[in-house]
Formats: sequence, structure tokens, C-alpha cells
Amino acid sequence: MSLSLPPPGTDGDIRLIRTSLPLLRESPDDCPHGNALRARPFVRQAPPRSRRTPFEEFALGPVMKALDSIEHDETELESALAQLRRNPKNHAGHVDWVDSAIRSYLSARAAHEARRHALGHPATLPVRTQWTAIAWRNSPDSRGATRYERTAWGRRYASADGSERELWLLSVNSVKSDRPAAEIAEAASVMVNGVPSRSAPREVFRPVADHVRPKRVRIIGLGCGSGEHKVLADWDADEADRQFTAHAKPALARVVEDGRLTPGSSCVRCEGLMGCGLPHRTPGILGVPGPRRPRARRSVSATDLRVHSLCPAQFHLTRVLHLKSGTPESLPIRRGRAVDEWLNLRHEEGCCRNAPLPDLLPGLTASELPTALAMLSQHRRACPLDGLPTAERVRVQPRLTAYDPELDVVLIADPDLLYTRAGGWIWHETKTAAKRPWEGRALMETYPQLAFAVLMMSAGVLDGDPRRSLIELEVLYENGSRCEEIDPGDPDTQAEARRIIAALAGPWAVDETYLPRPDDHCKGCDALAHCAVGRAHVETR
Repeated sequence: MSLSLPPPGTDGDIRLIRTSLPLLRESPDDCPHGNALRARPFVRQAPPRSRRTPFEEFALGPVMKALDSIEHDETELESALAQLRRNPKNHAGHVDWVDSAIRSYLSARAAHEARRHALGHPATLPVRTQWTAIAWRNSPDSRGATRYERTAWGRRYASADGSERELWLLSVNSVKSDRPAAEIAEAASVMVNGVPSRSAPREVFRPVADHVRPKRVRIIGLGCGSGEHKVLADWDADEADRQFTAHAKPALARVVEDGRLTPGSSCVRCEGLMGCGLPHRTPGILGVPGPRRPRARRSVSATDLRVHSLCPAQFHLTRVLHLKSGTPESLPIRRGRAVDEWLNLRHEEGCCRNAPLPDLLPGLTASELPTALAMLSQHRRACPLDGLPTAERVRVQPRLTAYDPELDVVLIADPDLLYTRAGGWIWHETKTAAKRPWEGRALMETYPQLAFAVLMMSAGVLDGDPRRSLIELEVLYENGSRCEEIDPGDPDTQAEARRIIAALAGPWAVDETYLPRPDDHCKGCDALAHCAVGRAHVETR
């Protein structure tokens, strides 16, 4: 669809286009229209929405704040950490992670500078001001813009004479190795062409100092969780300009002009959601009251609700901040992922009944492979796409989205497989298990994502004839499989699904403390390394 700005439900000035590195990733999960709107920072939802959060929700935010204090204000490390601990907006587990992340960063940075010194290269020093590539014109162009600003968020360093610039791109866990060429090229271009500048909220970036155009730029990626770092680009200025022209410039043009709608998790940050025709509106779908005080828009999935019910602290640290422990995943998790990935690839081509089994599966050892292959064999014997007419539609792991305007919550679901049959939609979930499940426990209690699916289908998130729609659960284990069907149109089923989801969503919707809930799950928790309560529980077991 064509891009029309500002969209309904918003207000503001479209004359500034400001781009950042994440926009260059062009993720298929992002909404192109939402990204184009993000590039207009002066366009906001009208009337304004709440942006209050009980805790910091950007994992790297406190890391950057502490490093600013250390590198620019010469604050001692322990003093900077103490300041973070005193801030009530920082969750205790988050601060614990930030402590290790900062130490990892400073260690990597010192090692990098030591290697450069040993090779006879000049030292690089911290740069406080932002580097911004700025262009402007007297009258609006075809996009309605009179000013363009290109930014590159990260830790900035430069040699004393300004001939070299360095940008460290931080990621939360490990080094982000899949940054697209356009993102790397844009970062390098901003370093070469950016002027030292500052900005306040709702203001443009303004140059603050003279500068020399650097002759060489380096981009270094660092994983704050692992402490590993890697040089992603080391180019002279001419090469940076060539890379920008080849990769970043066409991507930027696409990003700021694309008007297609792809609802998903990016709806949470979109200023145009209230006036958008998507996602499907489902007021009151969770069946719970909202928080007593307004708060920023959120997304929620069945997995989010399940993790929160297990431990609110784990939910905040792993589902909101996306922190991972770095410890090896368990065999059931790795096996389940390997089976899912193989099935997804085969289902993109249709029925997998006659597809040959693989000789290996990513993430599994030779001794772990036979059980996974046995599970795949069980699925192939009864692949749901077997015999499906070619006229039917098949979607593999599609992202389904709904919006509850009463709670200001975006609901997210990722079915393993969706396909039409005789005018209705079939929502198919595949799970792996070590043994036969559901002994004495209701199906939707065991798998809350099924209850979530019932609510979304009964609310009309999918088109098609609801009388012909169905939810299937296929459980694969080494020596067999089991498939259950759920009718999302059955009133009793809907009532049970509402009860299950409301019981999970009620505490989640109002929680503003995210306290640990220690139990047997602590031992395998991804957040254990940064949860003092969980560690104490494990040590006393």
C-alpha cells in the first residue's frame, strides 16, 4: 500500500526523517509502514499514550549509562554500579547482569586497545557527542522532508587527531553475527560523514564542534553476555562510501517509503496503531482488568503468560530484557528445536511424507540424532498436509496478531502450521515429548497456547468459516505420536479457554514488581546467574 503521512490517529511534523541502524535490518517480522513511521520521530500518537514502565525494559540502557559515566565523567566502576543499584527503575536481576556486562565490555575494550598499541596503531579515546550525518533542503521533497539525519547508536571512539573513528555495536548476549550488509555499511558511512552533534527530546541534532573527516573507520561487535568481540568492518573512507552506495542507500530508500502493513510485535512501539486497519481488534480478549495506573503498551504471548506464572522475575529478565545465561540448553529443548526447524523447511515445500530423513540435525550430536529422527518418522506417517488439495492455503509459522485496545496490549501467536480445509482454517501445533503426555491433566491446562489459540480463532483473527475451523495438537515421541483436536467454536471450550487465560493473564497484567518465585524450575532458569534468590534456593536444595 502507498505511504500516507501522518497517518490517522497521529499528529506531528513529517519534515524530519531520522534513521537508525535497526531500520536497515528490514526484518520480515517488522511492519514496513511502522518502520517508515519510526523514521519520522516528530510524529506521535494523538492523543498521547502512556509510556510509563515500572522497570527499565531496554537491557543495554543501564550499560550505556554506566559506561558514559565511567568513560566521560571518570567515575569509578563501583561508584557507577552503585548509582544503578540506587535507581528504582532497574530490576535487581537486571543490575546484576549489567555488572557483569560492563566488566566484560571494559575488559574487551582494554584488550583491543592493547593489541592495537602492540601493533603501533594510535590509541582511540571515548567520544561523548553523537555522530550524525545531516542533509537538508529549503523546500519539502517528494516524501515531505526538508531534513535528513542518519544516526548510528553505539560506543564511540576516535584517535586524538580524528583520522580514525571506531564504533562498538553492543548486543545483549553473544556477538550479533547476522547484521546485514546494509546495517554495517550505514554505520561506517555515518562514522565517515557524521558531524559531532547533540539533541534534546523533540529537537533536531545540532553540530557542536569542528571536526576532520576520518580516513579510516572500524566497527566492532561485542556480546555483553559472552564478553566476546569481533571486528565487523575495517575500511578507509572511500571504501565506506562505496559500501554505503551499494548496500545502505537503496535500503534506506525502501525503508522510509514503504507503506505495507505487517502487524506483529513491532505494533507495540508504533505511533500509528490507533488509526491502523490492522491488527484485528479484540477488546477484552484476555478477560482481565488492566493495571491501576496507565503504562506503556505491551505485547503478550502464551509463552509469556506461562513463564510469568512460573516466576515473574524470570519473565522480566528473559522475556522482556531477553537475557540468557549462556549455559548449554537441555537436550529436550535442542531436540525440539531441531525437529521444528526440519519440519518447517519441509512444510514450506508441502507434505513431508516422502521427504528423506536427514543425516544430521543442527544442534544434535550423533548419539542424540536417532530419537529426533524417530520423531520425524512419526510425523511423516501422518503429515497433516498429506492429500491436501493444491488450491488450499498453507502458512508455515505465520505470525498472528491481535490488539486489545482496552488493555493497550498486542497479542502475539506463532502457530507451527496453518492451512485451510474446506473453507475453514486448521491451526496445527507440533510438540516433542519424552513420554506420552496428558496423564490426568486437561489438554489446554498442559498447553496454554491451545487456549490462546481458541480465544484468537473465536475472536475472528483468522478469516474463513469458523464452523469448519479446528485446532490440532500433534505430540511426537520416540515410540509413537498422538494427535488431539479442539473445536474453537464450541461454547464450553471457549469458556474453558477464557478461564485458563484469565488465570494466567490477571497477575501478569497488574504486576509491577516482578519478584522471584523460587522453586524446582530455578535450576534450569536462564536468569539464574543474575537472580540472588534463585541461586540461594538452588544452593540449599
